[in-house]
Amino acid sequence: MQGWRKRLETIGRVVCFDYPYMREGRRSPDRLPKLVAAHREALEAARRGHPGKVLLAGKSMGSRVGCHLALEESVDGLVCFGYPLVGMGKNARLRNEVLEALETPILFVQGTRDKLCPLETLATVRARMKAASELYVVETGDHGLLATKTSLKQAGETQDDVDARILSAVADFVAQSVQPRPRLS
Repeated sequence: MQGWRKRLETIGRVVCFDYPYMREGRRSPDRLPKLVAAHREALEAARRGHPGKVLLAGKSMGSRVGCHLALEESVDGLVCFGYPLVGMGKNARLRNEVLEALETPILFVQGTRDKLCPLETLATVRARMKAASELYVVETGDHGLLATKTSLKQAGETQDDVDARILSAVADFVAQSVQPRPRLS
């Protein structure tokens, strides 16, 4: 996510944080409850002095943990860069329960080559979700949203061009998510 920080700052205020295992230099992530608690702590700190709308954005595991947090804390939207819908390994299970329980609007930014989130599987899950969801597809993008060099060359583009389109999709989603809610009379 650090790579996206400067881009996202063009849309609004961005507060980044590291999970405890990262700060401690460990490779293995903590269990989900500890990750959610750390995410909640960062959200509470970010909200101090910020009366406006709040969206959570995360990459891979950070997006999944943000979704879990959104079940417990009110936020205005979620942006998931490379959501890990399917775990790794041959016995990997589908991580769809949290998505189907959400009521918070969500934007998925997914690459077509992302083995952790096959687009056909995501489409099936999105059809069962209660929350409004949007999908921005990065053609030939991997889990890190990097397009293949071949596709970039064929299109006469750079990764910066791809990233600019991703940022535009995120900006559109954020603009829709932070609209004032209509008052009921």
